[in-house]
Amino acid sequence: MKLTASQIDNLFKFTRKHYVYHYDVQSELVDHLANDIESIWQETPNLSFEQARDKSFKKFGVFGFMDVIEAKQKQMNKRYWKILLRFVKEWFTMPKLLTTILMFSGIYLVLQVQYSKFIILGSLLLAIIFESVYLYKDRQAQKKKTEKKEKIFLLEAMIGQTKGGFVSIAFVNIFNFIHVTKVEFSSLETHWLLLIAFCTTVVMIIFYVTSYVIPNKCQELLQETYPEYKLAKSL
Repeated sequence: MKLTASQIDNLFKFTRKHYVYHYDVQSELVDHLANDIESIWQETPNLSFEQARDKSFKKFGVFGFMDVIEAKQKQMNKRYWKILLRFVKEWFTMPKLLTTILMFSGIYLVLQVQYSKFIILGSLLLAIIFESVYLYKDRQAQKKKTEKKEKIFLLEAMIGQTKGGFVSIAFVNIFNFIHVTKVEFSSLETHWLLLIAFCTTVVMIIFYVTSYVIPNKCQELLQETYPEYKLAKSL
């Protein structure tokens, strides 16, 4: 016996009820449940759909779908970091390497200026203001998606979560570092200035990639990751 379209739809609602919010994870679980329900019916055809569904769900154990969700999140985390590394690497190859060198040189020169820590903190503060405006607009867009009950994929959600708050975290950590160590960058030896300039350059590139590059390529990355993405969005 095969499941009907309404029963498949019921399984999607069932997974969502059990805290599975991303469409790709829902689809995988629905496929698994559907196949298992059909196997259960072959052995005990007198069971109702709900009974067979609940029997299949019990096989996931006390925590239900949580183990599956965690496994998928770990898998997608690895994929996201590979994507991030791919775009960061571009900044160390031509033609973007020239921009990276200019950025590194600029930071190195700023660090040699007296009271450069205030220039750095001031720049980060301005970046936080711009980021806050950007995040507000993004959250409004995400709110509309939720209200429309659009299908959201795990990677899509991850991209949205990662692009927020990077500058704020950096500001707090750098402020704490400067406050605790009371460091004056201009008094440091050259090798320390070069190291700090390099690390700052890398952090700025990561911020730009996570906050602007990857979100702007979101649709392209989703289509690359999920062959069913276009079809799912059109339904």
